[in-house]
Amino acid sequence: MSEQGEPLSQRLGAIIEKLPPTGVTLSHLLDLVGQDGLMILIALLSLVFIIPVSIPGVSTVFGAAILLIAVSRLFGRNLWLPQSFREREISTEKLRPVLQRALKWLHRLEHVSRSQRMVWLASGKSWQLLNNAALILGAVLLMAPFGMIPFSNTLPALALLCLAVGLLQRDGLCILLGHAANVLSIVYFALLIAGGGMMLKQAWDHFTR
Repeated sequence: MSEQGEPLSQRLGAIIEKLPPTGVTLSHLLDLVGQDGLMILIALLSLVFIIPVSIPGVSTVFGAAILLIAVSRLFGRNLWLPQSFREREISTEKLRPVLQRALKWLHRLEHVSRSQRMVWLASGKSWQLLNNAALILGAVLLMAPFGMIPFSNTLPALALLCLAVGLLQRDGLCILLGHAANVLSIVYFALLIAGGGMMLKQAWDHFTR
């Protein structure tokens, strides 16, 4: 359930149906969720990366938008987005089916999530600081240049989705799942970098014999 009592998946499904027929921009999405629905916007933007389908321009624009939303939350400021990001158009024809397919993952998460559970993890200055920092970390990991590698976008997106749902629901367990997914993303990226380094070393040794 969202803060308004309506299931988040239902609210996001309605937003997806209202997307402009040709192309959608961040300005359109901000208008649809409203300035008070920025956590809902994070959930919506994260859904794009749950399904491993490449849509040109999405990773940079949506990842940066999530990052700026998280930074604005951290410092308690109104959201600011560069005009070039606000007006960057993404094909609705490509975006809508990805979002609709990803909604099933949100349905599954909603079955796990419970409102007002371990609520202390969603309140208090220290936890708010940690949770906002986790949103920033998830956005940075999402924007990491590993987009063509399986799960490199999915894991950070799952972290962001869990954090967004947990903060909307005030569900501490869901928030913890988000932190865990961030840690798993870091471990996965570290393994990718270590594996890439070993391959480069082997290639160097081979050609310098």
